[in-house]
Amino acid sequence: MSRTTTTTMTVRLSGALSDFVAANVGEHGAYENVSEYMRDLIRRDKERQEKEAFERLKAELTHAYAAPESSYQRLTAAEVIARNQT
Repeated sequence: MSRTTTTTMTVRLSGALSDFVAANVGEHGAYENVSEYMRDLIRRDKERQEKEAFERLKAELTHAYAAPESSYQRLTAAEVIARNQT
């Protein structure tokens, strides 16, 4: 069972940033309140970071699979673990 943690944050915005948030929240905005807007921004950033990590992994795997068979080395799990601990 996972445990949910709630964090309360205070963010100060002024000028153009404050105006931008105000335009996106409330009666004429896409969000009902600033908290909803912030949660959506954080979710999008999290998804972006996960996508970037996946793309890096995919690129590494593509590169590895493109290598000639002669470049592969037989290693035991213990050898891989030891190599990656240094």
